[in-house]
Amino acid sequence: MKLNYMIAAVLPSFLLFSCVSTKKFRNEQARYAELNANYEKLQGERQACEDERATLRLQKTRLEADVEAMKKHMDFLKENNTQALKQLEDLSVISSQQAESIKKSMENIGAKDAYIQDLQSSLARKDSLNMVLVMNLKGAIGNLNDEDINIKVDKGVVYIDISDKLLFKSGSYDVTEKARQVLGKVATVLKNQPDIEFMVEGHTDNVPFQRGVLLDNWDLSVKRATSVVRILQNQYGLDPAKMAAAGRSEYNPLVANDSAENKAVNRRTRIVILPQLDQFFKLLEPKN
Repeated sequence: MKLNYMIAAVLPSFLLFSCVSTKKFRNEQARYAELNANYEKLQGERQACEDERATLRLQKTRLEADVEAMKKHMDFLKENNTQALKQLEDLSVISSQQAESIKKSMENIGAKDAYIQDLQSSLARKDSLNMVLVMNLKGAIGNLNDEDINIKVDKGVVYIDISDKLLFKSGSYDVTEKARQVLGKVATVLKNQPDIEFMVEGHTDNVPFQRGVLLDNWDLSVKRATSVVRILQNQYGLDPAKMAAAGRSEYNPLVANDSAENKAVNRRTRIVILPQLDQFFKLLEPKN
């Protein structure tokens, strides 16, 4: 009888300990799975960056090879033309004045060759700076879902696309608190590049919209762009002279507005890092 009482007293404690241990084990399993998923995602992003860097290095190598080949070809042409001019002068086929004119023309070709090399160097430098900017932005933002924010370089221009489901509530242009934190991280990177100018673009899908003072998707896209610009200026201290706001309405979609998923893709706010064209215009100026 006493033995039965003892078993009855100990058994609940054993079952309770077993339940607690199982629950803790399952929690640790879930935490491990989450950490492992984050690790695999970071590895994928790291590999993508490495692939992009390798592509840029290959492009640079090819460009340098092309430039070197062009220089050799130009040297060959100059040497042959100098010899031809000398021969023509000796044969009195052309006058000295004509020979000098042809020589100046060849020098102009050499100047154009140097100009092309300057342009190529500027483009290569710009590509390198863009790559650093993209890496800094991705590092600052961290593991935010790629569906909510996408950073890329296309034809030498850096684009930051932020989905409207992160930035705004449906049909609203009031920025959410979570989005303010993301904009703060973007602003920190942009603030460290004081020469950068950028444009904030609002984009909508093709669903007709009208509410209050907003007459259509044009109004909504513009208001969303100006809402983001004001936060970057007033809350995070970015120079307003370096910013612009624009509304693109529904007329610059990424994909066709033929499904709910595609419409969600098209509803976005885009930050466009504007190319510094003055650097290229300076190359066009005559050298003193």
